[in-house]
Amino acid sequence: MGDILNRIYEMTAFQAIIDNPGFLVMYALAFVLLYLGIKKQYEPLLLIPIAFGVLIANFPGGGMDVISPDGAGLVHFDKDGQEVARNIYEMSLPEIAHDLGVMNFLYSALIKSGLLPPIIFMGVGALTDFGPMLRNLKLAIFGAGAQFGIFAVLLVAASTGYFSMQQSASLAIIGGADGPTAIFTTIKLAPELLGPIAIAAYSYMALVPVIVPLVVKLTCSKKELSINMKQQDKLYPSNTVIKNERALKIIFPIAVTTLVAIIVPSAVPLVGMLMFGNLIKEVGSSTSRIFDAASNAVMNSATIFLGLCVGATMTVDAFLNLQTIGIVAGGFLAFGFSIFGGIMLVKLFNLFSKKKINPLIGATGLSAVPMASRVANEIALKYDPRNHVLNYCMSSNVSGVIGSAVAAGILIAFLG
Repeated sequence: MGDILNRIYEMTAFQAIIDNPGFLVMYALAFVLLYLGIKKQYEPLLLIPIAFGVLIANFPGGGMDVISPDGAGLVHFDKDGQEVARNIYEMSLPEIAHDLGVMNFLYSALIKSGLLPPIIFMGVGALTDFGPMLRNLKLAIFGAGAQFGIFAVLLVAASTGYFSMQQSASLAIIGGADGPTAIFTTIKLAPELLGPIAIAAYSYMALVPVIVPLVVKLTCSKKELSINMKQQDKLYPSNTVIKNERALKIIFPIAVTTLVAIIVPSAVPLVGMLMFGNLIKEVGSSTSRIFDAASNAVMNSATIFLGLCVGATMTVDAFLNLQTIGIVAGGFLAFGFSIFGGIMLVKLFNLFSKKKINPLIGATGLSAVPMASRVANEIALKYDPRNHVLNYCMSSNVSGVIGSAVAAGILIAFLG
């Protein structure tokens, strides 16, 4: 009887958890992310799959963790009671599924291949309306200013000597506030950091309602935040008139893709798929079926597998180290500096222009669409109940999506 009980105990994960309390830390992280996604509704479509991926990956013996290769590309695993080392890049997908488990198969086929981020960008494009940006095209420049955080943190991280240039770029791209862009860049430049970078990127995206007001409060005056954009439009009306907005919306994704493909070819996987998704939306009824697929079934499926696979990379060994702490701290700085950069560009513009711009428009030059714009609009209404800046903020917000993808393409071109 005692032998049977001992075998039952050995079957459980209790002893492994006792031997390595780090598993308890990972469970706590998973529960916190689940709380933020379920209770607080912070990016639930992404945080919940990621959190559950973290949870199932950290049960010893479950075989649902993604095994990270070492510097030589070798993965170490147990096979028939013996430790085996194989080059992950020489293993076929059936071998990966058989020897390493289903989660490693999904990760290799969908994430490491770089497949899912562009697919998600296609869905984002299908759900994005570039109308506010096209009607206020001058405001789109503030989306470029918000990319300041990416390049500032890149230089800071590289100067520490703790991160390589490729790792620094993957860390810095968190400042773009775009999860798929961060994942795509990291896959290309520093795949060993994918787990903590993805967690940091999506966590800070979820904390936009906290971070944006904090940076705005530290950098903007009450007078600046009370600038009413509609009143400014009346005082200084625009001379630009859009005669056929539908035609412009159709031409725009084609033109942007062509321009980006010529100037920054490495950004095409993201920008091209973003613009393709937007194009099938704007064409109308003749592409309604593929638009529906791109914005619903395809994107939702991609989001599920992206979240679970990214979460499954967050094992005890991959997460509980000083490098991860550096990524979390650096990601916060990148995020904050991006908001700061957009605000400062607005302040600079206001020095030389009669028509004043509310700094909140610069603060939303992130890719966190439309959450950043909604947060900025709520801040503006606190200072003036009639000051609705949502449409103006969306101009820089959606341009930030393009800006972060282009920034990623530049980093990949120079460091890939």
